[in-house]
Amino acid sequence: MKSKFLAAAGVAAALGVSAIALAQQPPAVTPMTPEMNPSYNFTRPDADFIRREVMIPMRDGAKLFTVIAMYKGAKNAPILLSRTPYNAGRATARMGSQKLVDILPVMDAEFVNDGYIRVYQDIRGRTKSEGEFVMNRPIIGPLNKTTVDESTDAYDTIDWLVKNVPETNGNVGITGSSYVGFTALVATINPHPALKASVPQSPMVDGWMGDDWFHNGAFRQPNFDYVTSMTTDAGDNGDVARGMGDDYLTFLNAGSAGDYAKKYGLEAYPFVQKMFQNPAYTAFWSEQAVDKWLKDKPLTVPTMLVVGQWDQEDSYGAPKVYHTLEPKDANNDKLSLVIGPWRHSGVNYAATELGWYKLPGDTGLEFRTRYMKPFLDHYLKGAPNPKTPPVLTYASGINKWDESKAWPMGSATPLYLQANGALGWAKPSAGADGHDDYVSDPAKPVPFMPRPVHMRDANAWRTWLINDQRFVSGRTDVLEYVTPALDADLHIMGEPMVSLFAATTGTDADWVVKLIDVYPDEDTYQPDTAGLQMGVAFEIFRGRYYKDFAKPQAIKAGKIEEYKFGLPNVDHVFRKGHKVMVQVQSSLFPLYDRNPQSYVPNIFFAKPGDYKKATQSIYRSASAPSSVILPVVK
Repeated sequence: MKSKFLAAAGVAAALGVSAIALAQQPPAVTPMTPEMNPSYNFTRPDADFIRREVMIPMRDGAKLFTVIAMYKGAKNAPILLSRTPYNAGRATARMGSQKLVDILPVMDAEFVNDGYIRVYQDIRGRTKSEGEFVMNRPIIGPLNKTTVDESTDAYDTIDWLVKNVPETNGNVGITGSSYVGFTALVATINPHPALKASVPQSPMVDGWMGDDWFHNGAFRQPNFDYVTSMTTDAGDNGDVARGMGDDYLTFLNAGSAGDYAKKYGLEAYPFVQKMFQNPAYTAFWSEQAVDKWLKDKPLTVPTMLVVGQWDQEDSYGAPKVYHTLEPKDANNDKLSLVIGPWRHSGVNYAATELGWYKLPGDTGLEFRTRYMKPFLDHYLKGAPNPKTPPVLTYASGINKWDESKAWPMGSATPLYLQANGALGWAKPSAGADGHDDYVSDPAKPVPFMPRPVHMRDANAWRTWLINDQRFVSGRTDVLEYVTPALDADLHIMGEPMVSLFAATTGTDADWVVKLIDVYPDEDTYQPDTAGLQMGVAFEIFRGRYYKDFAKPQAIKAGKIEEYKFGLPNVDHVFRKGHKVMVQVQSSLFPLYDRNPQSYVPNIFFAKPGDYKKATQSIYRSASAPSSVILPVVK
């Protein structure tokens, strides 16, 4: 019997083509041949890189999807690792190019061009990784009785990489922003010996006190979109199906945050239930705070903590961890804090401007090349010690980097609220009395950005903290206090603190304080900023927690109480001729859910009848001297 090859050869001879050519032809297709191809390897032979996909085993048997990318010919190379919930495969195939710098995120170019191996990994339960996803998985302990957490997964990953990537020199650094900053920070807990340095950027540290989920007890409603996109299944998903209308009206018409969740089918999500069932700062939240995990651990991995001054999502974590770890840095050489002129994760992109605010160059690229890369080169490549400053901050207002030995650098100096909307350094004199009132109406909350509000508009979301605040001027539920024009520059470096003496006719209240730089009304050289009210630092405080974050209680109507809380850390110069403004209000909607202003056990489940107008009184008397305490550099 003739073989299939000989039979094909006979046919080929009759047609005048070779048998080999015929055998290499793709299979015959018909009009009804199914169209789906099983896969496509975009890495072509002419690519300048090697890209490997591997499944790395963890100690409990789960395997995590990992992508390893490097230039062809790499050897004796350090590894820069990121452990992400945001799709490692997509992060390493950005443009489908045959050039390494094009398939990787923008911030990677400086590193891979200097011989680094870049590794991205899907954390457990996300995208192509095995295992179960738990949001900000707690460290092994009271809240996690398993044998694995993000620290052990980082350890096992690093162990595999240094043993199975022949091109590496055995030194690993870890970095990333937001959730990836969280995993970069947690990797320093019981770290692998090969982990030589960590650069957590905007890490999620305490989701109740001041990062993603709440701020001082006030719930952040964009969380709902995050939950549906992250936890619908292991892949990438969409946001809540609320349409493209004005978010202000959408959330207002829905009612409470609980009513909104019910309307859009979110009650079935476990993480939504975790938030709804734990509105106060109980052990559920406090034992998940990363700064508390680090408190009793030695500082063994050199760590550079990075955050943006206008970080609209995670402004709290990096400074908090710095203050937790700084006492362990005996020689002031293993820990540094960086505060740059950026929005959330802005350090990793072209950072030449933030909304209307123009910078004199690409501050993200400048930081990465002048500070971050030399820091990593020293620990991962044996380069000379760059003597990274313990604190590196960017002085907005005058646009320059400040290198400092400690943080804060400024001295606490109260700026007092005064009569007739004035703001000044003089404390109210003995016998002075007075207060300013406004009516806070939950049916007409103060918007946190100009309407129509579109929180999914990336440009609007990224820049709202630095917005011109004149859009709320004239509202009767916003108080404004302003200094005279400054006769000299006023430089602040640290965390401004609020000491607000207030009373309400309700039994609960939110207090919002904004620190603002008011530009001169006329400016020959910058007419587009004339009179602009630049956001410097904002924060909210939910009144029911004025005595104990873990034990909310009703506020006694009419009683003056002191509400103390911090604003985000800043390095800012109010220029000569500018004014300092403080705004006080009782809502930032729909970023934060509305306070009904009548005490209910759980605001998530407030009913329409619970939302009531209240008169808020802000005191500026000798016995109740409301102030914003600025960290002034003298």
